[in-house]
Amino acid sequence: MTRKQRRLTLIGVAGCVLAVALGLVLYAMNDTIVFFNSPADIQAKSVQPGTRIRLGGLVKEGSVQRGADQQITFEVMDAEATIKVNYKGLLPDLFREGQGVVAEGILESPSAFRADSVLAKHDENYMPREVADTLKKQGHWQGEADASPKTQ
Repeated sequence: MTRKQRRLTLIGVAGCVLAVALGLVLYAMNDTIVFFNSPADIQAKSVQPGTRIRLGGLVKEGSVQRGADQQITFEVMDAEATIKVNYKGLLPDLFREGQGVVAEGILESPSAFRADSVLAKHDENYMPREVADTLKKQGHWQGEADASPKTQ
């Protein structure tokens, strides 16, 4: 075997090892590479309490309750399910009922979620593409009929 052949063999084997390692990493992260879960997804997947996730959907009309010491409770819904969210802190200025929201935190039970951060809709036309696609699929999209949401 010549020097050139050994070098090519070594490069080929190293490339295969890297490809296998990358494949294993991506397979292991398959369930964690999600931008958000809708309330229906959480119930369908039977997510275990104590799991850290992102919850996305619409803030249910009439569900926002403000308590003492910046304690806020509201419900996030999609066409099929609703989850009650508890959050302590300042909400974004654009947070309001009937608008898209993504909350990051810990699932306390299948119907209760404790958020440590809340992201609200950016402007009148913005909604994360994943939230908009899920709402369209469930027939709950409130945007213009043929327009797709603007994303940044």
